[in-house]
Amino acid sequence: MEKGRKKKIGIIGGGAAGMTAAIAAARQGADVTILEGNEKPGRKILATGNGKCNLGNRQLDTSWYYTKDPDILKACLEQFGTPQTIAFFQGMGLMIREKAGYLYPASEQAAVVARVLQIELDTLGVKVEGGCRVQGIFRTDPGHRGETGGTKKGKGLAGGLPRQTGPGFQVDGVRTGGEAVSHYFDRVILCCGGRAAPRTGSDGSGYELAARLGHRIAPVVPALVQLKCRETFFRRVAGVRADAQIAVYHGAKLLATERGELQITEYGISGIPVFQLSRVVNYILAEKGGEVKAVIDFFPDYQEDAYKRFCASRALLQDGRSVEAFFTGMLNQKLMGLFLHLAGVTDGSVPVSEVPSRILQRVYQLCRGWEVHVTGSNSYDSAQVCAGGVPLCEITDRMESRLVPGLFLAGELLDVDGKCGGYNLQWAWCSGYLAGMGAVQ
Repeated sequence: MEKGRKKKIGIIGGGAAGMTAAIAAARQGADVTILEGNEKPGRKILATGNGKCNLGNRQLDTSWYYTKDPDILKACLEQFGTPQTIAFFQGMGLMIREKAGYLYPASEQAAVVARVLQIELDTLGVKVEGGCRVQGIFRTDPGHRGETGGTKKGKGLAGGLPRQTGPGFQVDGVRTGGEAVSHYFDRVILCCGGRAAPRTGSDGSGYELAARLGHRIAPVVPALVQLKCRETFFRRVAGVRADAQIAVYHGAKLLATERGELQITEYGISGIPVFQLSRVVNYILAEKGGEVKAVIDFFPDYQEDAYKRFCASRALLQDGRSVEAFFTGMLNQKLMGLFLHLAGVTDGSVPVSEVPSRILQRVYQLCRGWEVHVTGSNSYDSAQVCAGGVPLCEITDRMESRLVPGLFLAGELLDVDGKCGGYNLQWAWCSGYLAGMGAVQ
């Protein structure tokens, strides 16, 4: 790079990670351009946290994430964790409110977060080319010093030449109207998301671009998504919400457990505990097929002996009551009605004293061990994030590719996905900031 010339940084994707990377790089004096497939950057941010944008969380360590390379993740989070996220946004004028460790904008508007980032981009002079879909990234020849539209010789890394070194990259794309464009950059930051919520622009194209440049792609599945079940009775209880513990099994093997507010839908189960389990379930279904059994406990605070005493004490309510009235008050009425049906009660008006004890015991058992069979999940359209992507072992803790010098990767494109609670946005801010700093330094 000629002495005195600003380093030119190209950022592919203007989501949370991309905007953060652009701000970090521009603050270091770089000439930054964002190439964004949507007309404006930050579209996916608008949908986060049900429109409230859970920015991060006070409780932050690698246990809140899934990755095969926790040591690299730990090194990244130690450089840009929750305190740095708070300082980053407060430095741009965003007021932050904390709820039980969860961080939100004081306005509880995701749109305000996107707007604050956009204002900072404008203030720093970052160029944003909206409606531009990148189709190819090429290393340029070592002797090349061209600007936008510069030529490249040979096939470059996209054609399979490994570990080629050189001064920069040529990035080819197509604008919304069909016009072909090319840019030359000294460094490129690839952060165009995964496949989750494709309506926001996450179409999976980043995986293809990274793969052409020599990176492996770990299998990708929807995560933080609702699960579909085989049973046909869900319409009867759709809309029910209840505190529950959910354990998922493949065959006899326990895969994982989560507790929280379960939401029952017409097609299966939803809610935060289901979201937390969905990536585990989807990987098992993708790799081994079949079904996953979910066992739901609506009395998770009771030890087994305590629950038996509780059930025995309810016998005092039997006198003169129907079986439907006898079980009223234990759980949501629609749910208890389903359990009576599943236990074999065809007429809820029958006196409970006439119902065989084995049927009563079956109802109690369903309250603690309701089994449903998961056949899949909703699609990427409904997923908050996706699991899989470029392995962390292929990048440094500065987010630079170990295979392609000068290429940086950030955000959901990498094989890191967090649990609910602001952890995926925290990874976006963290990886984006480190990539932006690394690309300049």
